[in-house]
Amino acid sequence: MAHAKNHDYHILPPSAWPLLASIGGFTMLFGAVLWMHGITSAAFWVGLVLVLYTMYGWWSEVVAEARVGDHTPVVRIGLRYGFILFIMSEAMFFFAWFWSFFKHAIYPMQNYFGTEYVAPHIHAVDPFHLPLINTVILLLSACAVTWAHHSLVHGNDRKGLVQGLAIAIVLGLSFTGLQAYEYIVLLTDEGWEFGGDQFYSNFFMATGFHGAHVIIGTIFLAVCLVRAMKGDFTPEEHVGFEAAAWYWHFVDVVWLFLFFAVYIWGSSGLS
Repeated sequence: MAHAKNHDYHILPPSAWPLLASIGGFTMLFGAVLWMHGITSAAFWVGLVLVLYTMYGWWSEVVAEARVGDHTPVVRIGLRYGFILFIMSEAMFFFAWFWSFFKHAIYPMQNYFGTEYVAPHIHAVDPFHLPLINTVILLLSACAVTWAHHSLVHGNDRKGLVQGLAIAIVLGLSFTGLQAYEYIVLLTDEGWEFGGDQFYSNFFMATGFHGAHVIIGTIFLAVCLVRAMKGDFTPEEHVGFEAAAWYWHFVDVVWLFLFFAVYIWGSSGLS
């Protein structure tokens, strides 16, 4: 049951979650470094399990706090600002991969011999088959999320909320499946390889990390779907769903930049 508050702020009690998150993140990174140097270690998986456990437990507490009335209008504004900063950090993360791609495509310093410029080798991917299909899928999923949000905010239409989220989740899973198929074709039939050269590295890091974000976003939307089916979210209080919608739209925008830069521009021969 919600309880009355005599102030606009949420005073958090002492919590072990930040410490567990730090330990898990460090352990996972330490294990990943060992893994990259060919050293077999269980540290990465131990850290990953601890991080996932922390995420589940911490966010479960946040949901419980919302249900008992701790998320006042002032607290909700703070949560929104925090998530906006998180998305900004994600934008800079992808900016690094775009920078690397364009730098090596336009100004590959190692390909200058005297005064002669030797263009870098670009392994073109036909953008108007699977990449175009995946673009349409993500745009349709964005429409479904927008429909779900509109249904909630304007009229508290629970049926529209649930249906929109369900459609977006199915489309997100479809995108992931098609991208996995594309990777299989490129690696087995086209002879591509991870880290084979600068183009391969940039392509797989940029599109691969985006694919990971799609998986995370799909899980985010699935959690919102479960909460919506349980009766959570109101037109006034739906920060969790709003964060999921913002994240999903961010993922869509990043893919549009990838599609036009890596797939279309990269395969046109202009680079």
